[in-house]
Amino acid sequence: MTDKTATSLEAELRAKREGGRKLLLPYVTAGIIPEWLELVEAVIDAGADAVEIGIPFSDPAMDGPTIQEASVQALNNGITPAAALSALEARPMGAPLLAMTYYNLVYRYGHDRLAADLARSGINATILPDLPIEEADDWNRAADEHGIENVLLVAPVTSDDRLAMLAEKTKGFLYSVSTMGTTGERTSLDDAASILSSRVKAISDVPVLIGFGISTPEHAVAACQSADGVITASALMRRVLEGASVDQTASLVADMRAALDAAF
Repeated sequence: MTDKTATSLEAELRAKREGGRKLLLPYVTAGIIPEWLELVEAVIDAGADAVEIGIPFSDPAMDGPTIQEASVQALNNGITPAAALSALEARPMGAPLLAMTYYNLVYRYGHDRLAADLARSGINATILPDLPIEEADDWNRAADEHGIENVLLVAPVTSDDRLAMLAEKTKGFLYSVSTMGTTGERTSLDDAASILSSRVKAISDVPVLIGFGISTPEHAVAACQSADGVITASALMRRVLEGASVDQTASLVADMRAALDAAF
């Protein structure tokens, strides 16, 4: 078996950005429903530029109640990291993929083994929100060997010096957390999101995507006034948890894509 990760996520996102496109990255919890692979395909067809695949973990500290519930449901359905990656390997997708999970899982799986399996499955990048950059050397070495980019996160309270360092060291894009706290649906977008994106733009040309609370097309448009794109997660998984079909869930992505294309 050979690595399926053929292109750089960052290169692809930069090319789309330079073409005038605002970037849209939906999130899907692996194993949340038996048809989760169909849901990944559906959000790609609806206009996703990449898809964040949540690899369920029993203690998702950065996630709010919706993603926690989605993770519990997926684990109860019997999903494992190896099973999720094997399923993706057997079913190539038409857009870049990112794996979002927690470092305990990475450590238990093994750095080199996981990086190799991610690459074989078509995963282009990772998001490990509980792995500080100061402690990420071992993972970064393994990831680099297999062409896996590691996306770093910044928050509204990130200092200027640390912001510059994270913007320099991130690969793929810089994940701009819209507000302090956990993931989850929100009724409005915090002004801190646009302020943080503007701070990054003043020092770096790395793609900046805003996540945490992007729940509606209006949120996506507002966030992209300052950012290069958005990540939407809880709003999508809430639809799935409430019994929406694959097509009904993906329609939110289609609505966001249409709103972004109309606004920019």
